[in-house]
Amino acid sequence: MNPDQSHDFCTLGTAVIRHEASCVAALEERIGADFERACHFMLNCPGRVIVTGMGKSGHIGNKIAATLASTGTPAFFVHPGEASHGDLGMITDKDVVVALSNSGETAEILTILPLIKRLGAPLIALTGNPESNLAREADVHLDVSVEKEACPLGLAPTSSTTATLAMGDALAIALLEARGFTEEDFARSHPGGSLGRRLLLHVKDIMRSGEAIPRVLHSASLNQALLEMTRKGLGMTAVVDENESILGIYTDGDLRRTLDQGLDIHQVGIAEVMTPGCVTLPQDSLAAAALQLMESRKINALLVADDQGRLIGALNMHDLLRAGVV
Repeated sequence: MNPDQSHDFCTLGTAVIRHEASCVAALEERIGADFERACHFMLNCPGRVIVTGMGKSGHIGNKIAATLASTGTPAFFVHPGEASHGDLGMITDKDVVVALSNSGETAEILTILPLIKRLGAPLIALTGNPESNLAREADVHLDVSVEKEACPLGLAPTSSTTATLAMGDALAIALLEARGFTEEDFARSHPGGSLGRRLLLHVKDIMRSGEAIPRVLHSASLNQALLEMTRKGLGMTAVVDENESILGIYTDGDLRRTLDQGLDIHQVGIAEVMTPGCVTLPQDSLAAAALQLMESRKINALLVADDQGRLIGALNMHDLLRAGVV
C-alpha cells in the first residue's frame, strides 16, 4: 500500500467531525415517549442496569455503563458472548438490560434474548434498525440510526457508535437530574480524583496536630518564637495562653516587618509583635474551604481551633498541595 502524500488531512478530519456532529444532532428529534419510558425503567430499577453489546458496540456499552455507575445509576457491562457461557447468571429479574447493536441482529445478543425475556427483566434496545429482531423484542427501542458512517468505505463503525454513545450520555444525565445527584454524590464515587479530594477531604484529615503544631506562650520572647518556627517548619507559630486559647499568630511576613522596624529579637516579647485576632477555622471544614480562605486572605498558613477557640491544629499551603487539594 502506497499512501498518497497529497491528502489534506485537516480537511478529511474536519469532514468526519462535521458528519458525526450532524448525526448526533439528528438524535434530538428522537427524544420522546420511548426515551421517557427507558428513563422510567432505569430510574425505578430495583437492581442494576446491565449494558451489553458486541464488538465496537461493546466498547461503547462499557463506557455507557461506567457513566451510569458514576452518576448515580448502578450499572455494569456484561459481554454477550460470555453471557451464554455462564455470565448470564449476573442478570436477575430485578435488573434492566440495555442492549446495543447497530444492526439489531447481533447473533450473540439474539442468542440470550429468550433467557432475558424469561427472567422478566425489562429490555431497552439501542439500534440503528427499528425493524430488527432486537428492536421488535425490546420493551423500549431507541433509534440511533445514522444515514451513513463517517468511514468512506461504510465499514468501520464511526458515526453509529458516536450516536449510540450520545444517546447513552443523554440517558445517564437525564437520570442524574431525576435522582437529584449532586457534586458530593459524584465525589463519593470518585474518591481518588481531584474533585473527590476537594469535596471529601476535611481539614482534620491533613492538619498538623499535637507536638507538630508550632506554638509559644504569650510570655515568650520573639527569639523563642523564631526557634519554634524553625523547628516546626510551617513558616509561622501560634501564640497561646496557658489554656491553649489562641491569642494571635506570628509569621515569616511578620518577621520581615519586625526587622524593618529595627527591633531586637532578643528583647522583644512575642505578644508585642504578633498579629492578634488571626484567622482560624474548625477541623470539620473542607480542605477546599481552607484553600479558598488562604487565597482570599493572601496567606499561606492557618490555625485550627475548637469551639472554645483553643488551638488543635495547623496547616499551610504545602499540606494542601501534598493532599492534592490544590
